[in-house]
Amino acid sequence: MLWGAFAFATMGALGHLAGERCSWQIVALARTALALVFSLLFALATGVKLFFWRPRTLWVRSLSGSIGLLCSFYALTHLPISTSLTLSSTVPVWTALLAWLLLGYRPTLQIWVAIAAAVAGVVLIQRPYLRGGNLAGLAALGHAFFWAVGMVGLNRLSGIDPRAIVTHFAGVATVVALLFFLLTGAEVGPWIAGDKVLLLMLTGVGVTGTIGQLGMTRAFALGHPSKVAVVGLTQIVFACLFDIIVWKHHFDLITICGILLVTAPTAWLLMHNPLRRSRAEIHTTA
Repeated sequence: MLWGAFAFATMGALGHLAGERCSWQIVALARTALALVFSLLFALATGVKLFFWRPRTLWVRSLSGSIGLLCSFYALTHLPISTSLTLSSTVPVWTALLAWLLLGYRPTLQIWVAIAAAVAGVVLIQRPYLRGGNLAGLAALGHAFFWAVGMVGLNRLSGIDPRAIVTHFAGVATVVALLFFLLTGAEVGPWIAGDKVLLLMLTGVGVTGTIGQLGMTRAFALGHPSKVAVVGLTQIVFACLFDIIVWKHHFDLITICGILLVTAPTAWLLMHNPLRRSRAEIHTTA
């Protein structure tokens, strides 16, 4: 989950940069289309069995993730990436509640404390944007909810290879992104083919998005949904570093406190090794 989180933060940075040169719909479509190419080639090269119509849980995961992806790229191209990813990182709250309601994973007191600390950190980091109430902030929150729905479904797909899950998601997301692109009437522009820097950024969005998807899918398939989702909050830290290095953003004391509140539960979860089940459980679900 850690290397997946770093890959997603990198994708966010490249997506934000690309969004400064073209419409966000193109960025989202590039992410899904390139992810489909990469994941499909990788799956075919490694001989992975692919699935299409069944199981139905796979479609729930792919469709909810596709809607969440559109919300995510709208937010990423209209907000600083640290703010966008911070809002999107309310996923652990939704995941914990959905995992409790749908899978019977009753959160322990320690998990509730970790989630509460992370949420407090999220609020402190993005507090200026809460007052604005803009659509991009709502889109990021929408991404969190739809992503949580898909992530909880992964727990029921432990018998399917993560590469097959990623390939199915990439295919569905590409169709959804293409339909949305056509319905909104976004323009490609005749200049896009000659903009080598933009094409490189869009390619990077697809590559890092695929890497992050593989890492996250594997993490949720093996680990406890609530705990793995909290570890994913480290992408906020990576995004803050990108904002400081690339966009020269400065964080005040309250924001720094928020970052600490987010990273503290992550460190606690890592020390308690939440990303692995017992060998018996892994053998049973493999």
